[in-house]
Amino acid sequence: MAGAALTTGGLVLPARTQGLAPTPTMRGGANNYIPGAPVVQRIGGGGFWMTGTVRRAGDGAPLSGIRIQIWAHTTEGRESDRHSHGATLTAADGSFRLEMPQIVPAFGQAHGHLAYEGEGFRSVFLRPVMASARDTSLAAHFVLQPV
Repeated sequence: MAGAALTTGGLVLPARTQGLAPTPTMRGGANNYIPGAPVVQRIGGGGFWMTGTVRRAGDGAPLSGIRIQIWAHTTEGRESDRHSHGATLTAADGSFRLEMPQIVPAFGQAHGHLAYEGEGFRSVFLRPVMASARDTSLAAHFVLQPV
């Protein structure tokens, strides 16, 4: 809010935000994680899009060149299969997208797995659930805490 102010005992101070909180790891997010999946243009035959953003905790600045690993149970393989894993790098605006085969339900839920694990920030593992098994995309957003 431009121009917002806080008044305390006659003093006028600029309003300050708390900052963007870091994303916590989700329960089950690291299931079947295989470290070091290669950066790929696409996982398998594609047809489904995993998208999202990566920002820095606190100031919310977009982070470019961040490696995000993605895997899921799909029409072409189980989430534990090495060929079901791949990674992508974020663009200058912090966005990422990776095409992969259609995600299908595993353990009753259609869900994906995404991970950040690297230098400079705390590791985060996500397990977002799709609203419908018929969806053809899923978005997940990371806010990384510097270490």
